[in-house]
Amino acid sequence: MHTRLVTLFMAASLALGWFSAGAQSSLLPAGPGTVAQLDESGQLVAQGHMKSYRIRHLPVTSFPELPEAIQNVLIQRACLIPQTYQAHRPENVVRGRFQGPGSSDWAVLCSADGMVSLLVFFGSNPEKAQVLATAQETERLQEHDGSGLLGFNWAIDPASPQRVHEAQISLEHRPPWLNHDALADSLIDHHTVYHFFAESAWTLLNVPDN
Repeated sequence: MHTRLVTLFMAASLALGWFSAGAQSSLLPAGPGTVAQLDESGQLVAQGHMKSYRIRHLPVTSFPELPEAIQNVLIQRACLIPQTYQAHRPENVVRGRFQGPGSSDWAVLCSADGMVSLLVFFGSNPEKAQVLATAQETERLQEHDGSGLLGFNWAIDPASPQRVHEAQISLEHRPPWLNHDALADSLIDHHTVYHFFAESAWTLLNVPDN
């Protein structure tokens, strides 16, 4: 058990002042056909009320499909992979064509020392991690059941050109189809932004507020 005090500002419309009253981590033994997961739990005070939270993590070794070079970078960074409260299978490690048509690239949410970073690795240079976003892990919590328990709400997915085109359907001037994947960056039940790489730089695509 360790105690830590932090000042948090929740993203989007959930902007609230929070502080961590305490947290603990425990490594759960794996049963047959499962992998060990590292859980972090604690309590936060929000608007004068004590809220409990639980964040589930998986080790990098839970994702054997990751290329060895990327696994090595993540292990060197002491990464754990945070799982959303909706997770029914290992998530937040995704493969897509993020650099361009025909490429084979990876995006990962890496949790280390209380911070979560959105990392992208191009297949052309898998030993280099590009950091697209960073936040305190406890800034990515929200209630998700009647108990009031807070869970992790940050999720990533590859977004095909068709998915992006559909997300832009209500724009007055709808952009042309993309020629490769974007990276969907979501706060569950709130909003999604789309990171897109073109002309040697990452940008956010224009989509209606959701």
